Amino acid sequence: MLTRKQRDLLEFIHKRVQRDGVPPSFDEMKEALDLRSKSGIHRLITALEERGFIRRLAHRARAIEIVKMPDAMERPTFEPRVIAGDRNDPPRGAMPVEAAATELPVMGRIAAGTPIEAISQVESHVAVPQQMMRAGRSHYALEVRGDSMIDAGINDGDIVVIEEGSTADNGDIVVALVEGQEATLKRLRRKNGMIALEAANPAYETRVFRDDQVEVQGKLVGLIRTY
Repeated sequence: MLTRKQRDLLEFIHKRVQRDGVPPSFDEMKEALDLRSKSGIHRLITALEERGFIRRLAHRARAIEIVKMPDAMERPTFEPRVIAGDRNDPPRGAMPVEAAATELPVMGRIAAGTPIEAISQVESHVAVPQQMMRAGRSHYALEVRGDSMIDAGINDGDIVVIEEGSTADNGDIVVALVEGQEATLKRLRRKNGMIALEAANPAYETRVFRDDQVEVQGKLVGLIRTY
């Protein structure tokens, strides 16, 4: 369950160890992943270590040991090109649900609070009314974790339906990927080359980033709640 950047770094380290017998330097990692600073590499390394994919050895230069690789490297990481949300045609391989609904994969959990990583694999499927989706556009679903969007009517445990896309208007609630590592569900505001990710709960602060630090991966078009 790795983000795209974590997986890219793990693959890069693995290839360099196989080729040279030693891991790459942090500068080489930063250049390979096109990051602005080594701090991003440190965060990725820490995340990989916490998940048990690598081990850092004390008192040794470039002391990174690969413990394991993901079970299925060929399986794509979280990229919301999931399914063509056509109003008429069911997704390939999906079991028919009912005439007025389309079955979408739930791609994992999204934070409505402190950003967390979106889980890469399909965990379940959900029947989504076709009127929630635009014809000819791709859609996917995520399970909400946290309460930062509660004043927008989005509760912990809700399933949100997201229309895939990289653009959004001010005020849209979007899936935002922060610095290529963390995904969160927030209201987006743009001003003077900056992006503010606003919570809908006064207990949470608005977080402000440079435009190049945030990648919009879709916007909210529907919500499904189970009582």
